[in-house]
Amino acid sequence: MSLTTFIVVINASLMNVAIPTMVDEFDTTVTVIQGAVALYSLVIAALILPAGTLPSRYSRRRVMAIALLVYAGGTLVAAISWNTTILYIGWSFIEGSAAAVIFPLTHTELRVSYESDDRAKAFGLLAGVSGIGGTLGPIIGGALTTYASWRWGFALQLIGVGVILFFVRYMSPKPLSETRSSPDRGGTVLSIVGSTSLVTGFLLSGKYGWLVERRPFVVVEIQFNPFGTSPAIWFLGLGLLAFAAFVQYERRLQRAEKSPLVPLNVLTNRPFLSGVITYNIRSIISAGFFFIFPVYLQAVLGYTAFETGLALLPYSLASILLSTFSTGWRKYISPKTLIQVGIVCMGFGLVLLYEQTGPGQTISRMAIPVALVGAGVGLILGQITNMTMSAIPTADSAEASGVLNVSYSIGYSLGTAVVGSYFLGQFYGSVVDGVLRAEHVTVSAEQRNDLVLALEDAAETATEASQQHFLNQLTPTQRQLLEGIFETAMFDAQRATLLLLVLFVLLLLIASSFLPRQIPGDDERTDNRESPPDSTRETSEPAVED
Repeated sequence: MSLTTFIVVINASLMNVAIPTMVDEFDTTVTVIQGAVALYSLVIAALILPAGTLPSRYSRRRVMAIALLVYAGGTLVAAISWNTTILYIGWSFIEGSAAAVIFPLTHTELRVSYESDDRAKAFGLLAGVSGIGGTLGPIIGGALTTYASWRWGFALQLIGVGVILFFVRYMSPKPLSETRSSPDRGGTVLSIVGSTSLVTGFLLSGKYGWLVERRPFVVVEIQFNPFGTSPAIWFLGLGLLAFAAFVQYERRLQRAEKSPLVPLNVLTNRPFLSGVITYNIRSIISAGFFFIFPVYLQAVLGYTAFETGLALLPYSLASILLSTFSTGWRKYISPKTLIQVGIVCMGFGLVLLYEQTGPGQTISRMAIPVALVGAGVGLILGQITNMTMSAIPTADSAEASGVLNVSYSIGYSLGTAVVGSYFLGQFYGSVVDGVLRAEHVTVSAEQRNDLVLALEDAAETATEASQQHFLNQLTPTQRQLLEGIFETAMFDAQRATLLLLVLFVLLLLIASSFLPRQIPGDDERTDNRESPPDSTRETSEPAVED
């Protein structure tokens, strides 16, 4: 399960560092390649909830084996892709569909295979491995892209899949349920519409605005900006309506004694829902941090992808150590307290990074605050996944895992959209203000906004060669002035965005106050309700609610 998680996590981070090279190789734009990344996350978010229920109806071993084979097929297609259409098919659609099955299945397998302290250690190790994958991805991707080809990043994953297939034989061949229920088609459609709409809305919000249109949204030469609004608000509204209808539809199926996609006792379990919300907000913070930090290190401090990975190494080490070894501390300190200590560590690390932001910042100076952020994440993940999944009976763990992973996908998209758009907006705005001050020019707010949008568009589509051509036309004085403006703007944007992340940390601390003090499965009352590990669901099993 850990190796599977490592492969899937590292896959996404490999792509990010290879984007400029792929733009040149395919003779396309940054937007097109970033579209493949966005579509990959969109496919996962759309399918993860219905895919999470497969272990309840089919052999877990068979589901994992088939998903891995499909994933390998998509990886191979992406590795040999000769244009962006083939890349989209292999990476975004085929790999994304397989990843939607794999992500929740890893949580389900650990939930039913381990108990008590062993389960906590398993989830903690999984969290640490995920953090290492996110950190090593840019290092490996940068090295392969620089010294070989980005295609090797996909090809080498086939070896990892082969190793995982060898170990799949140790998984149980049994499904979680002895009776194969009919699929919930209505719930599946509503969940796909809801997840897809929400993630699409978040992805569009950065470029087109949250409520009022920042620029025209055109699809197939048709503009969609009703009443001067952004398309993001319409997608977000549709997503919320679809999920509201989904809950009502699942409630009706349960009352009719049919098989809903997600059992009602999962949707109404308070300890589980408080864990999902906490997990979701933590995803927002992590997504935002991993968006701004590498950009800042490479664009301002001039680090390579390899050096950026080294700068993030304290994060990974602290994360995996704390997530793995803190699981036994709950005998002396309540899991809720450990989570809240982790949240405080994250906030303190971000504040230290804010204080350090400036020209004199080095990798060695960043080590302690970056390690604090990683330690905080490790303390949270070492407890929150186990706490959340243990709140649900073993028989419902597949559906619960799907819900948890949907919240992660939505949270990650939201974090990238909110924090990313805020960071870039601060940067581009500061650049425009700096140039206007240098030229002693005064413009209206509307004209300033137009200049910011023009700069965004130019920066998004300009290649390194065109940028260099532009710089070569400037005088040394003009070039020095622009470099100073860019540097100052990036420092300002970094500080402002770190403060925004601190506000999210405070929100996370408030959300954590609703968590139970102990792991729900630790007390005798919950243990008596749950089936032993690897058990199957009986049709007469009553609904369980906390």
